[in-house]
Amino acid sequence: MFIAVGTPPDDDGAADVSNVLEVAREVGRKLERYAIIVIKSTAPVGTADKVRDAVSEELRGRGRTDIEFDVVSNPEFLKEGAAIEDVMKPDRIIVGTDNVRTAELMKELYAPFVRSGHPILTMDVRSAELSKYAANAMLATRISFMNELASLCERMGADIEQVRAGIGSDRRIGNAFLYAGLGYGGSCFPKDVKALVHTMKDAGVAPLILEAVEEVNRRQKISFVGKVRSHLGSLRGKRIAMWGLAFKPQTDDMREAPSLAILSEILADGAEVRAYDPVAVEAARLLLPHDHLTYARDAYDALEGAHALILVTEWHLFRNPDFERMKSLMDEPVIFDGRNQYDPQILQNQGFRYFCVGRSQSA
Repeated sequence: MFIAVGTPPDDDGAADVSNVLEVAREVGRKLERYAIIVIKSTAPVGTADKVRDAVSEELRGRGRTDIEFDVVSNPEFLKEGAAIEDVMKPDRIIVGTDNVRTAELMKELYAPFVRSGHPILTMDVRSAELSKYAANAMLATRISFMNELASLCERMGADIEQVRAGIGSDRRIGNAFLYAGLGYGGSCFPKDVKALVHTMKDAGVAPLILEAVEEVNRRQKISFVGKVRSHLGSLRGKRIAMWGLAFKPQTDDMREAPSLAILSEILADGAEVRAYDPVAVEAARLLLPHDHLTYARDAYDALEGAHALILVTEWHLFRNPDFERMKSLMDEPVIFDGRNQYDPQILQNQGFRYFCVGRSQSA
């Protein structure tokens, strides 16, 4: 049986495993024969031990200590917007157990999903628990590293896209998660980095790198808004178009979305914002009720009378817009591109003032 419930962050960043333990207690109250209890939830190191204790306590209370069970850590690595594909064609499957028989049963269960040769990795339970946090923290680190390099590129006259190509072609590094932009968001990276920081502090390990990763990520949104302020001056009464609200394409998830931080800043400055996202408008409407924030019917509707466009989410439909139409709709042809979607030279040739991340900026 699988436990796949949420582990939301506490106020201090620690993962709240109360839902996991409540399911474990319910299992202990109902268990009648041998079972493998598989933890799919992202849960910190030591959670499997707590699940084992919770089930055992319920069995003792029922006088059924004769019933055997095993607890396995089997973290999920699903990406929002591609979850089904990730289930059917996983990069790898991690099975954390100290029981050889349990490991073989889990391999048999997952065999149909790894026919293309992707590995099933068996390891001890605590290593499996840590692997999920380590994976997400590593990816978040790459994002913050590239954003910090992008800041240096802007100061030194370099181009982060060319730097990315230069380092990404090294097989030891690869191209994944080397895109400068507005930082990471969503339901996983922020929560898991915070939880790992909390775990490290509890263990007496100073989380120097991960705290820097969080700070760079926080600062990235604020520095991008600084570009908007530097060019437009006072934002009071300025009409700003925003393309994209969700934290990434192919989802309506607004959790920790960069758009939230950016909107909070520019609305506080008195801007009038008209935003468009193909799927996240309703989610955004619930999170950000504001008299000066309205939602457009489509991407071009958002541009009507705008003094500038801020591109926040790299939806495919924003990649090749009609720039002439855009220019005709906007009061000022100014684009702040938080995802480096466009070629700066092409935009300048089209008559736009174009500001992006880690590349040559408009004069």
